[in-house]
Amino acid sequence: MASRSAHGWTTHAMGTGYLRGVKSRRSPPQPGSTLFAAAARSHPALVGGVPLAERMRPRTLAELVGQTHLFGPHRLLAEAIANDRMPSMILWGPPGVGKTTLGHIIAQQTRAEYVAFSAVLGNLQELRSIVTNAKERLSYESKRTVVFVDEIHRFNKAQQDAFLPHVEDGTMTLVGATTENPSFAVNAALLSRCKVFRLEPLQESDLVRLLGRALTDETRGLGAYPLEADDDALSAIAASARGDARRALSTLEAIWEHLRARGEKRVTPDAVTVAGEQAPLLYDKNGEEHYNVVSAFIKSMRGSDPDAAVYWMLRMIDAGEDPLFVLRRMLIFASEDVGNADPRALVLINACDQAFRRMGLPEGLYPLAHGAVYLACAPKSNAVGVAWQRARDLVTRRGALPVPKKLRNAVTPLMRKDGYGEGYKYAHDFDGAVAPGETYLPEELAENIFYEPTDRGEEAKIKARLNAIRSATRRGPGV
Repeated sequence: MASRSAHGWTTHAMGTGYLRGVKSRRSPPQPGSTLFAAAARSHPALVGGVPLAERMRPRTLAELVGQTHLFGPHRLLAEAIANDRMPSMILWGPPGVGKTTLGHIIAQQTRAEYVAFSAVLGNLQELRSIVTNAKERLSYESKRTVVFVDEIHRFNKAQQDAFLPHVEDGTMTLVGATTENPSFAVNAALLSRCKVFRLEPLQESDLVRLLGRALTDETRGLGAYPLEADDDALSAIAASARGDARRALSTLEAIWEHLRARGEKRVTPDAVTVAGEQAPLLYDKNGEEHYNVVSAFIKSMRGSDPDAAVYWMLRMIDAGEDPLFVLRRMLIFASEDVGNADPRALVLINACDQAFRRMGLPEGLYPLAHGAVYLACAPKSNAVGVAWQRARDLVTRRGALPVPKKLRNAVTPLMRKDGYGEGYKYAHDFDGAVAPGETYLPEELAENIFYEPTDRGEEAKIKARLNAIRSATRRGPGV
């Protein structure tokens, strides 16, 4: 049994036999009816078991912090939950921002039958059973069923199809939670039948509120063991959590355990440093965040910002991205965005690629950073890309036009007799190796221009020379 002393709660030896697996002749206790469970309900922090983050999970919309874009006055989701008129929906956001919490709140709020289902642990057989029960409930009791599917992205597209007809005919209201971009992770047909709500990482001020609530709550939090906290310490915990409420509360609980073992009762920045841990960077090499960070890296170089380019590059590398992928993106960029404005760019990045393959990490960060900074600072031109895109468009629209006979290779007497190579002007026979008036496109396309160099970097010199050549051949504007 448990009793309270001046030093807090203690658990006596008697009454623990059932917990050790000793069988009793009495009927097994009902869930939550043991003395240990009763003590846990009174002061769960002092007897262990349920983590602080789970105990402090908000139970109502009023307790929820953050997400004001969803739960501010007159917001659709807040009113839908309050009025128990929820559409099928997908809750999308990073870990620890309240997706599962919303599922719990919906369970308390709705008058419909609420069924929680995990895409990790569940299977299609269980889903069929849920659907059967939902149909019977709707037919005989006129009662709706809300099915909360945690980590719905874990289902493949075929498995997600199993929900379609039952969401479509109103048998169930689906509430799916996912950390992955629904555009990639959820079947398009199912997605079209659901409203997507994006949950954002929590602000540091929101996390500080949660931490303060956990420190003072005597029933679910740590309030039974008086603990003071410096404002700077709570801010440090909130900052290290990076928008994740679960991580913030878990860090606070670890600090509390550390201080309690030492008989200390004050959370200081030093205590946060001792008990804290390095949070992994949010980066999924197969998901949306991968594309977000890569996009930021490319756009920083395109925008000529070497500081941002190096920052995003290090974000990728430190999160575990393959450096060869980063180098491949820089090789593409050297042609796509720098092009002939600085023809050395492609040569230099190719050298960076070779240098990295010989060095490896960590020394290979030098050529990686070298390349990213060079590309960001280089003059930019996308004229090469525009040129081949224009040419491809014309090939697509006009098809395979015949090669002019003057450009054909006359390798046999018959070909020469048929006019192959006739009228061709050999460029080296003329000043500047340019044959005045000569054209090389099919006659129908002779006036088209695909490559229009810019006035930036080395391309300005190319432009001047090309203008002189095109004037000699009297070619018109580009397509």
